[in-house]
Amino acid sequence: MEIEVPLEQVQEDIHHHAMHERNSTVSRGAILSAFLAVLAAISALFAGHYANEALIEQIQSSNQWSFYQAKGIKASIAELKDQPAKVEDYKKEQVEIKKDAEEKTAESVHHLHQHENLATAVTLFQVSIAMIAIAILSNRKHFLTLALVLSCFGMFWFIRGFLL
Repeated sequence: MEIEVPLEQVQEDIHHHAMHERNSTVSRGAILSAFLAVLAAISALFAGHYANEALIEQIQSSNQWSFYQAKGIKASIAELKDQPAKVEDYKKEQVEIKKDAEEKTAESVHHLHQHENLATAVTLFQVSIAMIAIAILSNRKHFLTLALVLSCFGMFWFIRGFLL
């Protein structure tokens, strides 16, 4: 699962405007938007990666829980056949299988949280780039300030996505 970051046209418009204007807001905005576009692309790539990892680990966890249930059924059958040694073996195997299933579930949840954090970062970077475009096109610096604030929040979620 990959998150799209459709920023090419915005980048082209900002670059075009930056080439024809020589004021500092345009120059700073163009540089900042290019930097944010790179961060958005990296965030999107890793958000997709972590979503895929979460899905794979959840499937593996489900497989382990099915295996756990199968061992429980075998233990019940062995108990009916009065085979206490087999019952004991199946119960021991169930303990290990349960542990593995719980680990896979925890890993899946962890990767899903990473995905969510990075997806939030992508959104904040995209909104920041849009604010930069508004600042440049309207020549209003307060939109550039807002973009800087939003990009700081984006950086927070970006870093958080890797440090969880």
